[in-house]
Amino acid sequence: MKVIDLINGSQTTAFSFEILPPLKGNSIQKVYNVIDKLKEFDPKYINITSHHSEYIYKTLPDGSFQKVNIRKRPGSVAIASAIQNRYGIPAVPHIICKGFTKDETEYALIDLNFLGVYDLLLLRGDVKTLEAEQNADLYHEHATDLQEQINNFNKGIAVDGSTFEATETPFSYGMACYPEKHEEAPNMESDIFYLKEKVKNGADYLVTQMFFDNEKYYSFVDRCRAEGITVPIIPGIKPVVFKNQLTVLPKIFRSDIPEPFASELRKCKNDDEVKAVGVEWCIQQCKDLIAHGVPSLHFYTMMATDSVYKVAKEIY
Repeated sequence: MKVIDLINGSQTTAFSFEILPPLKGNSIQKVYNVIDKLKEFDPKYINITSHHSEYIYKTLPDGSFQKVNIRKRPGSVAIASAIQNRYGIPAVPHIICKGFTKDETEYALIDLNFLGVYDLLLLRGDVKTLEAEQNADLYHEHATDLQEQINNFNKGIAVDGSTFEATETPFSYGMACYPEKHEEAPNMESDIFYLKEKVKNGADYLVTQMFFDNEKYYSFVDRCRAEGITVPIIPGIKPVVFKNQLTVLPKIFRSDIPEPFASELRKCKNDDEVKAVGVEWCIQQCKDLIAHGVPSLHFYTMMATDSVYKVAKEIY
């Protein structure tokens, strides 16, 4: 069953979460530990982030520097398959543009189809640690370009233009949206224009960047509905767990922290106090979203699994 069907078929507000692949050298047990802690809340699906390789400068014996490309985490294809086989929960690997060539994307699609993983989340990916320019012949620039490749694959059209027998089960996918505007969008109108393109071209649902002010989410959804976007818009939720996130999260994710929340965080003397405040804010935030009838809540668990558990225990 597709993720969109699981979301639409849920009698209550659906629960899902996103996990981060372990650093290389670590086993998948770290992933299983997160799932084992949260599976009691009946997750409809589990997202697996994808991370491209990164450029670093390695010091050579003669004192000079060599730029090398390293990969810090395993890919999401193998992890998605392992999760589905172990838990029977649909896994949703992230497929991203940045750091992955069109050919590498096709290889991933072939493997995922073979392994029976048919749900995806399509994203552009982080550009901060990549080269300023990527060869347009080799890489996609935008998530909508990646979307076209997925759609063609579903039709039996390879990236080189050749044809093959289309898969029996086509890939379905969600895509990202930004209640407080994508950092590179000139304005919200432009952002929503491209969001409409994503939906028109096949996105089954949208998942938001994390936010802490529900009113911004509600306003965003209203604008999307006014523009004819009817697919589910899933709130992306993350409990604050570190004091430095008061400044880091707005800087990295462009997510405003409401002053009542920020004021309480500033009073905290350590991260344990921050976690308690973060959980309480998140609980109230989720209760309000559920009261407003959101179809699902999607939690970002990175460094916050314990907090997500406490929140879910209160609302599910």
